[in-house]
Amino acid sequence: MTITTAPEPRPDGYSPFAHLGVQNTGLYRQVMRAFVIAKERFAVHLRPEDVHAALPADGRPAELEVVVKALDSLVGWGNLRADPDTARVTAVEDFYRKRFIYQLTRAGEAAEEALGVYDEALGRRGALQAVALHDIVTQLRALLVLAAEEQPDQAKVHLALDTLASRFAALADNAGAFMGSLQRTIDLHDVEEEVFLAYKDRLIQYLERFIQDLITLGGRIARLILELEDAGGIEPLLRAAAAREAADASPDEAEHAEREAYQRWSGRWTGLAAWFISREGRESQARLLRGRALGAIPQLLAVVRSLSERRAGRSDRSADFRTLARWFAETPDDDARHRLWRTAFGLYPARHLTVDAETLAARAARPVPAATSWAAAEPLRISPQLRRTGSYERRGKPRKVEDREGARRRLGEVAAKQAAEIAAARARLVTDGVTRLSGLGELDPASFGLFLQLLGDALATWRPGMRHTLATSNDGSMEIRLSALAAGGTAEIRTSGGVFRGPDHLIEIIDLTDGGEAR
Repeated sequence: MTITTAPEPRPDGYSPFAHLGVQNTGLYRQVMRAFVIAKERFAVHLRPEDVHAALPADGRPAELEVVVKALDSLVGWGNLRADPDTARVTAVEDFYRKRFIYQLTRAGEAAEEALGVYDEALGRRGALQAVALHDIVTQLRALLVLAAEEQPDQAKVHLALDTLASRFAALADNAGAFMGSLQRTIDLHDVEEEVFLAYKDRLIQYLERFIQDLITLGGRIARLILELEDAGGIEPLLRAAAAREAADASPDEAEHAEREAYQRWSGRWTGLAAWFISREGRESQARLLRGRALGAIPQLLAVVRSLSERRAGRSDRSADFRTLARWFAETPDDDARHRLWRTAFGLYPARHLTVDAETLAARAARPVPAATSWAAAEPLRISPQLRRTGSYERRGKPRKVEDREGARRRLGEVAAKQAAEIAAARARLVTDGVTRLSGLGELDPASFGLFLQLLGDALATWRPGMRHTLATSNDGSMEIRLSALAAGGTAEIRTSGGVFRGPDHLIEIIDLTDGGEAR
């Protein structure tokens, strides 16, 4: 193994990243990783033999001199600092011998932190965190309690807002990473077919469960946010959190630090509100995420269908033509290209017309031009068997043809059953004019699931002080109109899984696919 000497430091200040674009980058990364691990264990300095022992066994050079050259190169790039090692000097000769101990520089440590973040983001798949939604609800309720106090405790306010911001940031980041990895999975860019088919059912169930939680909790979160904003209680809380952050600033910078802290908290709150509430013609991120997750389910099913067709032996016409074009480009001459053309597109002589050696010799003696019509050319002799029966019989057992009629019939029955269940659920929920929510009665699982989606769409548009709201389902097939009751009351809807309870409202559900019109 050879190690290149370090070049002169670059003037742009990015020399600590120079080891990523040279030979033996893997060794340099392992050496730097050894220093990072040592620093985590509160070991500041390392000798070359310490670094050599800390390297992985499969990537450790046989000679210590290779590690020493790598350390010197990293010193030249600014990743490490070398200091004379005088601790083990026992003689004058040892003092004049080149001995160094090495430690991370600030630039080298910053470069490793940046590379660690890059590696983490590159391998991150993300997740849809329903638990984070519950935590956000809990913290918003705590902020409502603090907003009701005359003098909220700054420590409690700061802790609640900090927890809320961290959970929201984790939810947003993980949702973005998950949807990105989900799209790569749908495109089959980084997953094997067997792996995809094995976990697609669990993935669809996972998406459906998160969508259900997002519908239920997203409306509740939007309502809590609006309660805090409409009551004017969020402004003092943000200022209290900013004041606590600026408490340790020097007296001459306290006002500036508090103002900057308030701007940061105000921006975080604005981002949280925009994630769950649609405003000024712009849909909320939660609604977009729900639509994207819902759209991913049919895309996953389309991928399954594509894989099934591929396994059934269907050919890709575009891939066939690209392969044929490559074959044409590789042919040596025009004769070969003509033969390939005739073979690919069936431009060959009729199979029942055979030419024997005698006929070939006669044609060689008396060539027939290609433009000669069949009527003017000499007749060709046809096999008596072909003339008598009209076809040749192939000997042996005929090829077995798989009958897919039963599978197609079963798929048709399943699709018809699902369509009937959806139609029945729509018909069950459609109301004859305005009725009470408590008057819906008992609902089957399909109808109850559709009802929850409609109710979530309506509650997502509800604002404090509103008495009426109107919403349309994502697919545009149904419309729900919700009105608050002055007398209040509690509505109960019984299902096979339990009893759904909530404030009673006036409700009207219209099936837009059945000739109903949104008024």
